[in-house]
Parts: sequence; structure tokens; C-alpha cells
Amino acid sequence: MTTPQEIKQIISDGLLSFPVTDFDEQGNFRASTYVERLEWLAPYGATALFAAGGTGEFFSLTPQDYSHVIQTAVETCAGKVPILAGAGGPTRVAIEYAKEAERLGAKGVLLLPHYPTEASEEGIANHIEEVCKAVRIGVIVYNRANSRIGADLLERVVDRCPNLIGFKDGVGDIEAMVRVRRRLGDRLSYLGGLPTAEVYAAAYKAMGVPVYSSAVFNFIPRTAMDFYRAIAADDHETVGRLIDSFFLPYLNIRNRKQGYAVSIVKAGARLVGHDAGPVRAPLTDLTEAEIAELDALICKLGPQ
Repeated sequence: MTTPQEIKQIISDGLLSFPVTDFDEQGNFRASTYVERLEWLAPYGATALFAAGGTGEFFSLTPQDYSHVIQTAVETCAGKVPILAGAGGPTRVAIEYAKEAERLGAKGVLLLPHYPTEASEEGIANHIEEVCKAVRIGVIVYNRANSRIGADLLERVVDRCPNLIGFKDGVGDIEAMVRVRRRLGDRLSYLGGLPTAEVYAAAYKAMGVPVYSSAVFNFIPRTAMDFYRAIAADDHETVGRLIDSFFLPYLNIRNRKQGYAVSIVKAGARLVGHDAGPVRAPLTDLTEAEIAELDALICKLGPQ
């Protein structure tokens, strides 16, 4: 078993990513191509992969789907790259997912929002603490949407939960992120988690958050790694060139509809010959015209 502190060290450096979850035309989990996807992505050098995360459509998986996805990912990536599992929903539901991920051999849990109700910050702190205490594996809290926690209460939870090892920010509040980073110091690993995190990577690095998770790694893994290395090396020329030539035009497509942050990644996977099938409702797929726009952007990047 990899300890929480060992996982903390692993995720404190390098590029992370969320594999999309493969579905067939009927919307059922398709394990065969999911295995092929993981085998294709693993050698590119991501430090860890989050199975059944946000880009993996955790929010639309049944409990049976979830078990199948996590088991497939753990077995396929054994000895290659650590698998961390998404877990979320109301506290007791999130606990069940976290326990299942632990049972299946995931090395850690990314705690997604508690949907759908609003909750006080005190309640969110209690939610995080209950999940952490239910498992032995490491937990990374995903600060986003209606599950946000500030430095004061986060510090309390950290003191009570040794296996809380990471803070992933999907809000983009610079003041709040700086407060968390300065207050908690090296006690946690810090991850950038805004959609299309590359656009924010340089700013987050300046705040002391050099690690982020890349969704585009799903279909342009070579470029995703090149961009990460450019950020790490302060290669502003390469960063600027890729932001201008790919990421900003990519955002123009992604921002057209709610939910396209996932849909566009699946479209990209299809275009590079690793079709993951359609998204599940309530998400919608890109139009054929939008897919053609994305294809033109990918082709300019060259072979992956």
C-alpha cells in the first residue's frame, strides 16, 4: 500500500490528468477501449491519473459503473502510474465511494463537491473530515462550485485528518488561494484545478502552486507534457506560443455551452483515433462544425 504521505510527494511534482470514461453508443461503460486509453496515456509521463473524476463524468456514473471504472483503471495501471479515484456527493454517499475506491486499490481519493445543496463552510469542513476519517488512503479536497473552504477551517480539518494531503483549487480566487498556501505551507500538496488549467498555470505557479491537472492530456499528451515542461522551466516563449495558437482558440469552442469542458475533451479523443464514445446526459456533445474547428487546431500541433 502506498501511504498518504508517499502519494502527497508523488502529486507534488509533474503533470496530472483525468482520463475520460469510455461509453458505447448506448451510453454503457466500455472497458475495452478504456483499457486501451490508459495503456496509451500511461507512458507519456503523467505523475498520477484521476479515474472517474470530473472529466471522467463521475457525476453521471452509477455505483456499478464506478466500481468497474476504478477496478479497470487500477488493474491496467498497476506498476505504471498511480490511480486516484474521484468521490463525491452527499457525505455518506461520498464515504461509500471513497471506501470502494480504497477496497479496489486506488492510491487516493479526490473529494469532489457534495452536490446539489448549498452548505455552510462549517458543514463543508465536517463533510471533508468525515470522508477522511472513513478511509486510510490519502484525500485531496477539490475546492470548487458549492464546496468551498477557506484557510481557517481547512487548517482545522488538516489538524484532525493526517490523510488529508492535498488541496485542488477550481475557484480561481487568488486571495483565498494565497491565504491557504501561506497558512498550510508544506502540510498539503497544492494543485491547480480550473478548467483548461494550462491557461492559468503560470499564475498559479507564481502563487506557489506549480502542479495542475490537464484535461487536454487525453488527446494531445505530447503537447500537454511540452507545455508543462515549459511552465516548469519558465519558458515564456513556448507558453505564449501555445496559449495563442491552441489554448485560447480552444476556449472559444469550449465556452459555447455549459458542460463543454468535458464534451470537447471527448471530441478531441475521437479526432486522434481514441474514441471514448458520447458524453452522458445531461451533457451534450459538440456539433460536427465545432468538431471540425477542433480538428483544425489539433492538426496544427503535429503528431502526438
